Amino acid sequence: MARRTTTPPPEDFEEHIVDIDVGDEMRTSFLEYAYSVIYSRALPDARDGLKPVQRRILYSMHDMGLRPDRGHVKSSRVVGEVMGRFHPHGDGAIYDALVRMAQPWSMRLPTVDGHGNFGSPDDSPAAMRYTEARMAPAAVAMTATIDEDTVDFRPNYDGREQEPAVLPAAIPHLLVNGAAGIAVGMATNIAPHNLVEVVQALRHLVKHPGADLDTLMRFVPGPDLPTGGKIIGLDGIRDAYESGRGSFRMRATTRIESVTPRRKGIVVTEMPYGVGTERVVAAIKKLVQGKKLQGISDIVDLTDGAHGLRLVIEVKNGFHPEAILEQLWRSTPLEESFGINNVALVDGQPRTLGLKEMLEVFLAHRYDVVRRRSAHRRGKAADRLHLVEGLITAILDIDEVIQLIRSSDDAAIARTRLIEVFELTEVQATYILDMPLRRLTRFSKLELDQEAEELRATIAALEEILGDDQKLREVVSAELAEVAKTYGTPRRTVLLESSGQTAKATTPLEVADDPCWVFLSSSGLLARTTSLDRPGDEGGRVRHDVVVSAVATTARGEVGVVTSAGRVVKLPVLDLPTLPSTASHPHLQGGAPVGEFVTLDGEQALALTGFDPGSPGLALGTRQGVVKRVVPEFLAGKDDWEVVALKDGDVVVGAVELTTGEEQLCFVSSDAQLLHFGASAVRPQGRGGGGIAGIKLAAGARVISFTAFDPTDAVLVTVSGASSALPGTETGSVKVTPFEEYPAKGRATGGVRCHRFLRGEDALVLAWAGPAPAQAAADSGAPVDLPEPVQRRDGSGVPSPQPIAACSGPVARLLGASASADVAG
Repeated sequence: MARRTTTPPPEDFEEHIVDIDVGDEMRTSFLEYAYSVIYSRALPDARDGLKPVQRRILYSMHDMGLRPDRGHVKSSRVVGEVMGRFHPHGDGAIYDALVRMAQPWSMRLPTVDGHGNFGSPDDSPAAMRYTEARMAPAAVAMTATIDEDTVDFRPNYDGREQEPAVLPAAIPHLLVNGAAGIAVGMATNIAPHNLVEVVQALRHLVKHPGADLDTLMRFVPGPDLPTGGKIIGLDGIRDAYESGRGSFRMRATTRIESVTPRRKGIVVTEMPYGVGTERVVAAIKKLVQGKKLQGISDIVDLTDGAHGLRLVIEVKNGFHPEAILEQLWRSTPLEESFGINNVALVDGQPRTLGLKEMLEVFLAHRYDVVRRRSAHRRGKAADRLHLVEGLITAILDIDEVIQLIRSSDDAAIARTRLIEVFELTEVQATYILDMPLRRLTRFSKLELDQEAEELRATIAALEEILGDDQKLREVVSAELAEVAKTYGTPRRTVLLESSGQTAKATTPLEVADDPCWVFLSSSGLLARTTSLDRPGDEGGRVRHDVVVSAVATTARGEVGVVTSAGRVVKLPVLDLPTLPSTASHPHLQGGAPVGEFVTLDGEQALALTGFDPGSPGLALGTRQGVVKRVVPEFLAGKDDWEVVALKDGDVVVGAVELTTGEEQLCFVSSDAQLLHFGASAVRPQGRGGGGIAGIKLAAGARVISFTAFDPTDAVLVTVSGASSALPGTETGSVKVTPFEEYPAKGRATGGVRCHRFLRGEDALVLAWAGPAPAQAAADSGAPVDLPEPVQRRDGSGVPSPQPIAACSGPVARLLGASASADVAG
């Protein structure tokens, strides 16, 4: 075991032991630490609105010449300069402050222009060695005139350099960019505001120093957050502006739109201040997994640099997006509270400030800056004027001045003789001696006189500012107006006045199984209504579309789409888009293409059918004249099945859901033959049946129309043309005849003649039998008025079929369908 040895103290050593109370020592040390945190780190100065690290960053960049019109430099270079000269703390804290000063979602008016990855509301920035920075234009306004003795300087941490105690700050940074910090025993949290609004309040306060808070709030109604969004409730804002403490609620900006043809979604375009998308996504996923939130199928973050923030929350079919949005506001960061605590340093002391106090402190600072700047510029101008006056004296007798200087043994003698001969001061004489002869001879008395006059005018203007408090206020007000014009931007945050309470759910979460209508248009659009009330026609008809089929069902029911290939595809009604409740008629402008719900392989969607067990069934007619009737019992079961067995080359040309079972089934062929008979003549068949003979066709003829309807007040509309003409170029004629003119014939017969062809016509291109439609529609979508009905079924006699001349294209569709004639017109 080693023995410990100690060196004995010297003989003249005298021991002094000082007793210190531990409590006193801890109290003193803690107070020193607290003061350091309050004054050197956490709290901003109310004059320039900057914390010490922010002020040192801006001053260092100003000193380095990193102007907005010059290139970026590595952020590590700026951080190293700040840390080595002014801020004796870790580089991480300095870089974090620099990054925040460059983030547009953190600062309402960024003071650092960053180049590279400066992060996002969810992600941290790249390391300082990868990013670059320079002063933003707003930073120039913060440091402008700092070299004109406008602010006090103090020694840095090691006493080797001088740093500004405050910046001149032409921008009210404290209110515009806000502040957040935690000191010892106190904290600050100041909301950002709009520069233009703050400047308007400042200028009003310049003219009316006694303005009250309500007057100032006419200019500054509330914060303007960098991320936009909405502020709900203004009572807490007024409390904060009055006492320095208050709170308000921030809400994301959202809208409800169709994210897919089948689904609606909640699209978030602006987040509350300080909230990132990942935090919202995590909160929603946690609620969904915990089964505390229903109706959300997916969350997709589509945010990018080109289009900005776009968070899509897809809503399941059967749920109201409005009700889900209310739940999201209550349960997720899409709505958050912001607590205002306006604590800042005033004359070196932390104070809680209201709106007017913050404005007054900034104005007092600007008065002092402009006053000191004016005094500095006046002194500079006076010094220059003094030199110019000496030059004018010398120029008047330049030859004697030169001779006097040449004849002098040294500069001291020349200076003394200049002072004695020309009555110059020592400063003027020294300036003339130090000036090269070529410059002295170049001056002209006119130029010097003009410069002297300008200097005297400048001095007079500066003395007026220094001597007249009203003039000083006018200068400060004008400079503030220029700042707002240069750096101001429109308001981003919407202020909504309310009681400040979270909105209670007013919309049921799930869609009720209410009765509704489902519509199919001629262009293949599907949609549903919100009720069973049939819209009227008083609103006019949309140009582009025609309703061809309508089925009454319920919101949670099912409908079938009948195709020309003889298929029925079952669709949930909830998947269909909803027409606006204010629509005056079923125009389907907000519908979705049927191809989004049904896979169509070269076939066409013809009609809709319901699955009501009490319905007489579905009647179908094919191109080859086959008719078939299917009862609802045979339509149940699978989601996709064949409803008729078609022969080769045959297709379904018409499908109608029967309402009474006593309707007339009507075939019209291309050779202008018409056959109609009662639906009771067709017995129902199973799904696999191929139908029975409907109309007997002549060679080369085909069925172009199959309808089922009540013959009361029905008409037949036929349009003839040339079968060999190119589409869109054929000529043709149209004829309207009361349906009662055509007698019923037995099934499987050839029927009767219904249209007489004119010269150049050889076939019917379109036919319609059923309740009288109001109009036809051309291929262009333009409405076409139909002619008056003729009383001869074959079209012979007077009047004859009328040529189509008033439409912009061939008549392509008729307004109406047998199942919805009163709906479609």
